[in-house]
Amino acid sequence: MAKKKHEEVTGDQTLESIGETLSRTEQFIFNNQKVIGLIVTIAIVGILGYFGYSKYYLEPKTEEAMEQMYQAQMFFESDSLDKALYGDGNSLGFIDIASDYSMTKPGNLANYYAGISFLKKNDFEQAIDYLADFNANDHIVAPMASGAIGDAYLELGNKEKAAAYYLEAANMDDNGFTSPLFLYKAGKVYEILGNYDKAITTYQRIKTQYYKSNEGRSIEKDISRVEKLKSSN
Repeated sequence: MAKKKHEEVTGDQTLESIGETLSRTEQFIFNNQKVIGLIVTIAIVGILGYFGYSKYYLEPKTEEAMEQMYQAQMFFESDSLDKALYGDGNSLGFIDIASDYSMTKPGNLANYYAGISFLKKNDFEQAIDYLADFNANDHIVAPMASGAIGDAYLELGNKEKAAAYYLEAANMDDNGFTSPLFLYKAGKVYEILGNYDKAITTYQRIKTQYYKSNEGRSIEKDISRVEKLKSSN
């Protein structure tokens, strides 16, 4: 019987505790309804503001940037690199597009084109700067950008950084085009550095993982050649 009373008391206490908690919650909402209302309003305004920004600002800016990019790309494809970079007086070049439309996807892509243009012009420091500002997560262009930074560092004589960027490009996306291409470049740099072990390891990755690629078809010759170089040193 004592146990039953204890259970009844405990149950009453639980109900009372829940009731008090609900009362405190209601009281909190009542006391802070202005603050809570303000927070909800700010959240709604933020959501509407984002959609408004996207619809009425970002989308028109993106369209403008795409129009400007078209002519700059035409200059790039015809190797008119100065016009591609700086414009022709009627349309913008990649540099201004990257600056003026930085918040858009075409503006971001302009960094890549500017970097490759400077690379072609042998302005390697500028190439690195623009390629480093390019952000992408696609399967091809992102690795190509990192690989191009490797090319620029190689031209500047910084072989260690070149190899590091080639490996970064190779590992960025596992595919049969960019991965073996940049592994092969990294292997060649390791050869130049006299680091034959790393060169062999890099070439072995091509042989094992990308044997169907262009690089993979003849990689055995490279492995044999480097092994001979290693044994003679």
